[in-house]
Parts: sequence; structure tokens; C-alpha cells
Amino acid sequence: MQCCVYIVNTNTPVEEAKSALVTDMVHCAVKDSAMIKFIMADMKIIDDAHNITQKRGNGQLRREVWVDEQGKVTRYNLAYINHTLHSDDNGRVVGYDNQHGYHHRHYFGVVAPVNFTSFEDIEDQFQTDWTALRSKA
Repeated sequence: MQCCVYIVNTNTPVEEAKSALVTDMVHCAVKDSAMIKFIMADMKIIDDAHNITQKRGNGQLRREVWVDEQGKVTRYNLAYINHTLHSDDNGRVVGYDNQHGYHHRHYFGVVAPVNFTSFEDIEDQFQTDWTALRSKA
């Protein structure tokens, strides 16, 4: 039995996904006895940017979070951006993410691995870091 795997991006319009699926099925030469397996791609559930007033620290807080089908956080990007405090790294003063295959912290351009216990713990670390820095702005 032939098996074709399709990764479905939840941000793709339904008609576009159906059209791509039919095209791919033809190219895959799916037979009547073939099995088609759908895999849902991680879904971005949070995409926030919050501008901070000069009085409260200036800059921007950026928060992006992706989850899998079970609701488990699979990717994240948390950043405090303030070009006045730090002009390198696109203004990211402090941030946490798990890109490049490991959990790490950006702090004034220096990247260092962090011990990951939970996403909630990472959020707490980020909150502590950025609130300590806002008084410097």
C-alpha cells in the first residue's frame, strides 16, 4: 500500500489546500488502495506586539506562540525590543525562543542556552528580565 503524507497548514485557505491536495495526489499516483495521511502543521495561537509608552519603558513587547494538535507549545518567541537601549539584533534587548533546535536567551546581543522546564517558566523568566530593564529606558 502506498502512503502519501500531506502537511496541512492551518493558515492556508480551504479551497487552496484542496486544490494543492488534488494536484499532489495526481503527481503522487495514488491508487484506490492507497492511504492518505494528514498531518496538521503547528498552529500559531498568539501573535502579539504591544507598544510600550516612554513613561513605562519605551519599546515593544513581542510574543509569538505555536502549539501542536494537543495544545502543547512547540515554538515560541518572546522579545523586548527597544532600539534606544540596543541597536543590534533588530533592537531585541532581551528575548527567549527555541529556534535553531534549542531553548535560548538573547540579552543585548549575547545568545546563551537556557534550562527549559516549561513554557510557563520561560514566560516568567522573560517577565522578570524585561521589567528589570524597563527602568533603564
